[in-house]
Parts: sequence; C-alpha cells; structure tokens
Amino acid sequence: MVKLIHTLADHGDDVNCCAFSFSLLATCSLDKTIRLYSLRDFTELPHSPLKFHTYAVHCCCFSPSGHILASCSTDGTTVLWNTENGQMLAVMEQPSGSPVRVCQFSPDSTCLASGAADGTVVLWNAQSYKLYRCGSVKDGSLAACAFSPNGSFFVTGSSCGDLTVWDDKMRCLHSEKAHDLGITCCDFSSQPVSDGEQGLQFFRLASCGQDCQVKIWIVSFTHILGFELKYKSTLSGHCAPVLACAFSHDGQMLVSGSVDKSVIVYDTNTENILHTLTQHTRYVTTCAFAPNTLLLATGSMDKTVNIWQFDLETLCQARRTEHQLKQFTEDWSEEDVSTWLCAQDLKDLVGIFKMNNIDGKELLNLTKESLADDLKIGLRSKVLRKIEELRTKVKSLSSGIPDEFICPITRELMKDPVIASDGYSYEKEAMENWISKKKRTSPMTNLVLPSAVLTPNRTLKMAINRWLETHQK
Repeated sequence: MVKLIHTLADHGDDVNCCAFSFSLLATCSLDKTIRLYSLRDFTELPHSPLKFHTYAVHCCCFSPSGHILASCSTDGTTVLWNTENGQMLAVMEQPSGSPVRVCQFSPDSTCLASGAADGTVVLWNAQSYKLYRCGSVKDGSLAACAFSPNGSFFVTGSSCGDLTVWDDKMRCLHSEKAHDLGITCCDFSSQPVSDGEQGLQFFRLASCGQDCQVKIWIVSFTHILGFELKYKSTLSGHCAPVLACAFSHDGQMLVSGSVDKSVIVYDTNTENILHTLTQHTRYVTTCAFAPNTLLLATGSMDKTVNIWQFDLETLCQARRTEHQLKQFTEDWSEEDVSTWLCAQDLKDLVGIFKMNNIDGKELLNLTKESLADDLKIGLRSKVLRKIEELRTKVKSLSSGIPDEFICPITRELMKDPVIASDGYSYEKEAMENWISKKKRTSPMTNLVLPSAVLTPNRTLKMAINRWLETHQK
C-alpha cells in the first residue's frame, strides 16, 4: 500500500519541481520561491523560503552530499544555495540570458548542467562557479536533463522531442527523436541493468513527453566501444501528456505524473502498474523518490506537494513477480507471521500464533471459526480484517489488479468509484448500501464519517478503464 502522510500547501502558485536529499525536501514554484522542509516532521526550515529569483523557479536539485541546492528560473539565472543556512553561494547567468528550464548536478558534484529555453546547455564548474563548457541543441527548448550514474555522460531532452547525449567534454555523442510532441522529463536508474565484458555498463533511462507516453531505453557507453541507445518499451497508463518521471533509488520502481492529474507507480522489472494515485486536483508537474526512505513526493498545479509512504509489502512487490510474491506470502515462516502481527499492532497475539505453529499458509486460511475454536481468540474483528486485507492483496497481485482499483468493501475491481468524506475511494453501490444501513462510520478507519456525500472519482475511473483496455484484450 501507499499512504498519503502529509500535504504541503505553502506555495502561492503552481509547484514546478521537488527534490530530496538524505534529510531535506526542496520545492519550487511559479511564485518565485524555493522552500525547504525537514524529513523528520516536514516542518519548514527557519531560513525558508529562499528568495532571489525575479520570475518563476522551474527546477531545483541537491548536490549528492545534500549541502548545496541549485535552482533555476525564467530570469535566466541558476543559483546555488547553502542548505544549512539558506545563504546564496553563487548566481550563474546563462550566457544567452534565456530562461533556464532545468538544472542537474553530476554524480561527483564537480559539475552542474543548466538547460535553457533557447536550446543552450551549459556545464558549470560547481566549485569555482565558472562556465566550463557550452553547447546547444539544433531545435527547441531544453526541458529535461539527467546524468548517467557513473557521470561519464548526460542526456538532455527538448521540446522538439529529441534526446541528445553529451559526454563530459560537451561533445554530442548521439541525438534521436524520442517523443513526437516534445520531451518533458528524463531520468536514469542508479542501478546498472547488467555488467558486460570490457567494462561495458548498461543503464536504464526513462523519458516522458507530450505524446502521453513513458518510454524505457537501455544505454551503454565506453570510450573504446562508443555509445549506444536502444529503445526497450513504452509504459501504458496515462491518457494525457506526462510531465514528470523518476526512478526510485534502488531502481525497482518508476513513478510518473501527468496532465490527467494522476500519479502512476510502475514495477521496473515487470513494467506492471503497482499503484495509481489520484489525490491531486490539477496537473501533476513533478515527482521524486527519497534516496534513503520509502517516501515519494508529488507536486502539482494545485499548489500542493503530497508526501507518500510505501510499506514493505510494496517494496517486496516491486522486487518480485506477481506469482513470486504470492508464493512469498504463503512461504512466510512463523517468525515472518510474528513480524507481520507486530506491524499490524497485534503483538499480543504473537504467543498464541507461535503456540499453534501458524505460518504464512495457515495465516491465509484462518477463518472466524478457526480463530474462535482453535486459537481461542476473543476479539476477532480486527484480526479478521487484517487477514482479509492481506488475502485481498495476494489475490489482487496474482490477478495483476493494482490495489487502488479494488473496493475496500466488496474486495472487487471498482466500476464506478466514488470518494467518501474519509478520503478513501469505494464502489458507489457498495458505499451507498453501507451508509443506507446506518453505518455512519468509515469502512477503512472505523471513525464517524463527517458527511454522507459521495463524490465521483473520475480520475480513478479513467485509470481503471485504461488498465482494463491494456490487460483484458
């Protein structure tokens, strides 16, 4: 599962970008500011917001150490900030004065790349703050930039749809039309796909664009054998331009955000959809994974940044195929079951389950009767609910249905999803029946519902329909 744990609503205009360091979250906006938050409790730092830019801030990124933050703006500048005190370290002006759309640090922190609306790309020395190399693409504005994990080359994406590859001396290695209507974002997985002979390394690159597509590429480069970019696949799910994409730190997940207001999380190994998140009310413009925790940030033109937390089951889900995960649950040892009970706040039952040798397979087969007669457990409702939730996850994974598409009441794929006042989505008929029986409590939290109003979740319905078109042909 993915849980929405916090919403930041401090910006006064569209959120354009968000980025994580090991301890901080940075966000930037059309409101000309950059804001910094602590990952401990998501409180804003005393020296935030950072103010200098005179026009919209398009992009922000941390140096690998997290001590420096870069921001770039329509005002034609890229600014470096000390994240500990908010002091400005340098203001670097794009030689052409053109609006700067994207900036990115190299993995070793020696260089910073900045790309502008006139197609120019600059490599700055991140220590001296001076221009190192400069180049430009043939056509269009630069909208995306990503360094390879080993830092030997970087990729830019343009509004004309070209992916251009540059080496560390700013020599153009390759250029290829990737998205017909323009590229909006690109990102490298930090984990190599495989190690070949002669020092050859393969990396996975994701790109997205105005053509509503997310594409996966396999990239290899050595100074001896040269550069190669191979198209691998296209990920389905969005029905409108895709504005952002990002890999998780371990390379197991890929997230994308779209004009259709949805965020989709993919398993990079199977390329299946793990989660579809539909809480934003306007275009999703940015998304980023934290480097050391199971956190995801998504920003939107609704002026908010949502912070999501993944549980360990999602992590396991992204590391195994659907069938393997099903077997994984059934293969739980008694110790695994004990760990699961503690995670569900049911640690008082650990002794009873151990005494009766309950392993994963036994756990999935427990019923109300067996809990009462065999295990002699009195308060069974919470235990049953947790077991049923686990059983549903296993069932949905084996059928390939993303968990968010299943109604919490019927445990079936939703056809007409609605949002209740508890913030969760349900099948309309099931929730109406729930409320009509005078159950004014939430099926998910068991708390009293503030209102009986049900709002159609059109974004989720479109996501379900797209999933059905793709998987049930």
